[in-house]
Amino acid sequence: MLRVLAVDDEKPALEELLYLLRRDPRVRSAEGATDATEALRRIGRALEAGPGGEDAIDVVFLDIHMAGLTGLDVARLLAGFARPPLIVFVTAHEGFAVQAFDLKAVDYVLKPVRTERLAEAVRRVADLTAPAGRPGAAAPEQIPVELGGVTRFVPVDDIAYVEAQGDYARLHTDEGSHLVRIPLSTLEERWAARGFVRIHRSHLVALGRIDELRLDAGATTVRVGSAELAVSRRHARQLRELLMRHVRR
Repeated sequence: MLRVLAVDDEKPALEELLYLLRRDPRVRSAEGATDATEALRRIGRALEAGPGGEDAIDVVFLDIHMAGLTGLDVARLLAGFARPPLIVFVTAHEGFAVQAFDLKAVDYVLKPVRTERLAEAVRRVADLTAPAGRPGAAAPEQIPVELGGVTRFVPVDDIAYVEAQGDYARLHTDEGSHLVRIPLSTLEERWAARGFVRIHRSHLVALGRIDELRLDAGATTVRVGSAELAVSRRHARQLRELLMRHVRR
């Protein structure tokens, strides 16, 4: 059962959000704050009390545009704590999804808030706070993608490989592909620690998703699911070495 703090400086929007949250059977309690200062004060009390305290907060549903400190400012401040509450952004603005991704938000819900979309966000939070999900670990890294005007968060662990398309990158998962406005070089740097390796100027691949490495007439390719991808000469030797290390683990 989740203990929720909702933050929005527009009172009608806050009351509507609290109404919807309190109707969800996974929510134990939902309290509201009308500005960032009040929210930080409550979160501070929750962190002092610890996860078992009366003032504990599991997740903050946070508006972005507010007077004074913004929701992004609040999220940056919370990132400095060892065990901050999870964050779901609730906003009327689509343009901050990348910043939300960088701040490890669990989800990014657009206003006007639809009941089923909010329920999906609550489900994600509930999965992460379940006993088998985390104790105290950060939310799995996710990346925001646009689907028909709705921002969804795709877990990085679901991505098999990434294809460069100019200043964009296409993320390939088992369920389909998603186009994001992030250069491949940025994702290469960001996801190196998660096992993604550059195999070509056009492709970044999750090492653990490579099913086959093939050398044929001097050309190297890898099979990732049903896709066969070329490996450039400059990356071929390093890739073979990385795969051998991965197999030995």
